[in-house]
Amino acid sequence: MASDFHEVRFPLDVALRGSGGPVRRTEIVTLASGREHRNSRWADSRRRYDAGLGIRTLDALHAVLGFFEERRGRLYGFRYRDRIDHRSGPPSRPPEPTDQRIGTGDGATRIFALAKTYGTGPEAYHRAIAKPVAGSVRVAVNGAEVAAPKLAVDPATGRVTFAADAVPPMGAAVTAGFEFDVPVRFDTDELTVDLAAFTAGEVPRIPLIEILP
Repeated sequence: MASDFHEVRFPLDVALRGSGGPVRRTEIVTLASGREHRNSRWADSRRRYDAGLGIRTLDALHAVLGFFEERRGRLYGFRYRDRIDHRSGPPSRPPEPTDQRIGTGDGATRIFALAKTYGTGPEAYHRAIAKPVAGSVRVAVNGAEVAAPKLAVDPATGRVTFAADAVPPMGAAVTAGFEFDVPVRFDTDELTVDLAAFTAGEVPRIPLIEILP
């Protein structure tokens, strides 16, 4: 996800009206006894969206068409704002530096990767966050916020790098709060719009799929 990814965001007004969410791949085998054997084929969930629901006007359709052409269909990835899941905490609250645990200091490690945890306990799901929103990331060590120049955040990778004189000490809790986008691509190389149907209220289907880091 480097030269094949454009660090631009899908039109926000369209994205905020879109639909979608996480998808998992579970294999289920029903035994002769009627019992089930279930196996998760994917370690990570993958998000799918339909941006077509957010297109309400011809101007919005024109903007998405231009965006699609610039990305060359499925060729280049881009950022997408998930309205219900774009912050380290609840969507209604600004990020706090203690929202998510991203590591534990050992006195030597300077680089930590942003992540978001869903649920609690041993079955909690840890999701890598590779596309934080620039300027939104707040980091703390043992609850005390750390800011530049003591650390730097790469919005293209989600990596937090501490300065040499600010390395988290042994056993210190490293936490972060942030806003983030989902790295996605178009899941089609063809956009077909029936203008007669569109003006009558029918929305086009514009599938997007998450690019896993």
